Amino acid sequence: MGKYREDAQELLRLVGGKDNIVAVTHCITRMRFALADPGKADVPAIEALASVKGSFTQAGQFQVIIGSDVADFYDDFVAISGVSEASKADVKKAAVGNQNPLQKAMGAIAEVFAPLIPAIITGGLILGFRNVLGDMPYFGPDGTQTLASLSVFWTGVYNFLWLIGEAVFHLGIPVGICYSITKKMGGTPMLGIVLGLTLVSGQLMNAYAVPGATAKDWATHTWNFGFAQVHMIGYQAQVIPAILAAICFNYYERFFKKITPSIVQMIVVPFCSLLLGVMTAHFIVGPIGWTLGTAVGNVVMAGISGPFRVLFGAIFGGLYAPLVITGLHHMTNAIDLQLIADTGTTMLWPMIALSNIAQGSAVLAMIVLQRNDDKAQQVNIPSCLSCYLGVTEPAMFGVNLKYVFPFVCAMIGSAVAGVICTATSTAANAIGVGGLPGILSINSKYFLSFALCMLVAVVIPFVLTYIVGKSKGIDRGVGVEDVTLDGSNVVAASISAGASESGVGAAVAAVTSAEAMGELTEDGALCAAVSGTVIPLSQVDDAVFASGTMGEGVAIEPSAGEVVAPCDASVTVMMEETGHAVGLTLASGLELLIHIGLDTVEMNGDGFQAHVRKGSIVHRGDPLVTFDRKKVAAAGHKDTVLMVVTDKGSAEKIDLTTSGAAVAGVTPVIRY
Repeated sequence: MGKYREDAQELLRLVGGKDNIVAVTHCITRMRFALADPGKADVPAIEALASVKGSFTQAGQFQVIIGSDVADFYDDFVAISGVSEASKADVKKAAVGNQNPLQKAMGAIAEVFAPLIPAIITGGLILGFRNVLGDMPYFGPDGTQTLASLSVFWTGVYNFLWLIGEAVFHLGIPVGICYSITKKMGGTPMLGIVLGLTLVSGQLMNAYAVPGATAKDWATHTWNFGFAQVHMIGYQAQVIPAILAAICFNYYERFFKKITPSIVQMIVVPFCSLLLGVMTAHFIVGPIGWTLGTAVGNVVMAGISGPFRVLFGAIFGGLYAPLVITGLHHMTNAIDLQLIADTGTTMLWPMIALSNIAQGSAVLAMIVLQRNDDKAQQVNIPSCLSCYLGVTEPAMFGVNLKYVFPFVCAMIGSAVAGVICTATSTAANAIGVGGLPGILSINSKYFLSFALCMLVAVVIPFVLTYIVGKSKGIDRGVGVEDVTLDGSNVVAASISAGASESGVGAAVAAVTSAEAMGELTEDGALCAAVSGTVIPLSQVDDAVFASGTMGEGVAIEPSAGEVVAPCDASVTVMMEETGHAVGLTLASGLELLIHIGLDTVEMNGDGFQAHVRKGSIVHRGDPLVTFDRKKVAAAGHKDTVLMVVTDKGSAEKIDLTTSGAAVAGVTPVIRY
């Protein structure tokens, strides 16, 4: 039996025994349990075990952080417990039962909208630029004209940009939703796209023209079947009709797959399921969804614009940041899009942008307070910048939640800004652009009121955080352990707050023999592990990695699918089952984690091929892993390759190259 026998046996008891374990597996740093009754787990006692570095619960899974020796620990645990091994997919499926209905619903919404976010952000920027060109009457000799009205060129640009804006918000949303739901439900994605296109076809009356349609309009936009007539209504920008249509279509496809002989499935299943799906969409669920969407929009509008709108602004503005932690913020995307579809603007998005700014301003105060702490600044500065640009997770998980009080101060500032925002009826024409650039999406009539809200969202969190931080001695070097949580719990809190699967990272460590380490040479440089474009780690769409919690490093947007050794090293961790992560240890003790893609652990090795094993000695340029970029994209994941120094060893300082093109095994990106 292995060296973890005693701790494994104790962990088995503390999680409630074998009968309480539905399934268990492990990742690169932790054990992952699906427990029949999560309440039976004695968390304080588990975290007190010598082998355990922390624990957290995410998406219904109880996860225990072990570190780089998790594979050995897992082997001992399985041997002692007699629990059969399970795949990560099995554990994930079993863990769903531990989620309450709200968590399940929010998880489903997040999975549907996550693939749409890049398009929504792009569309928001496009419409923001159109705002500047065509809706800001502050130019010309008398200061009352728009740029588009002054120049043929800018008029052309204004009109051209609508091609993209319309594609995203009017046409792309229903199509994207149908595609995303179909993919999530295991249907045929291309048929989902076709279904979405039937909702926004040019043959139909545009959704925005429906309220003012005349009898003459309906005469040319009606299907006449003799015994019945149905209006030909388009569902541009509509969310709920697209969701209902996609769900119905996928159940049809499942049904016909079940009853149709395999020899004719290719013909019968697509034809029958799509035909019935389109009929259901336009004859039944489309009108129902339109009515439901309008009702939801009316309820939210009543809160935003009614007599209690100031109270609504205070509550929503103050609590949006905690919503991000729970994952409930994903539902606001659907509400925002519905409001834009119904009224042309949304009053929710301005408050979301202000919440981003408030969190960034709290970090700005921490930058000032910790100006003499170089280590803290390595996290503070990039977190503040990304937050002001609309990406809040690094700031919240890397700084504000770590100390707690900056998070609360930001909530207060956001609440006050929300009050002003709703009191002035400030509205946005589009969503997707957060933080300081969020002003681009604001309707031009409300630029000044939003600017005032931005000022409030900057000043109040900054002042409050500075005052509280100074009283706590942050400027005198008081550490986080003296203020709130200890380091291991901060990591666990960050992860349980919504960090992605790949965002755990780890201190990759192993004891290698002196003989093996003697084969390694060092020149103080770590070259790119993959060819591509280098970007700052803070720009990675993963809260824990981006915040620097797991260590300093860089990220590379790859142009090829081969990951090579960036230096001479010993392979101390190799996720052979999934191939998505490699841990290297240099002769100097420096430890490097190479993580391929975000959430790619869920692919269970499909598209990944490892070329080394744990204990291998590699030299700069040796192949470590090859991966299929197309498969990673098809699975809905990003293939960004992360290089994170989890332990500096004897190195005193780490210098990073955070931009420019890089060649695998040739271009230095980290120096020490």
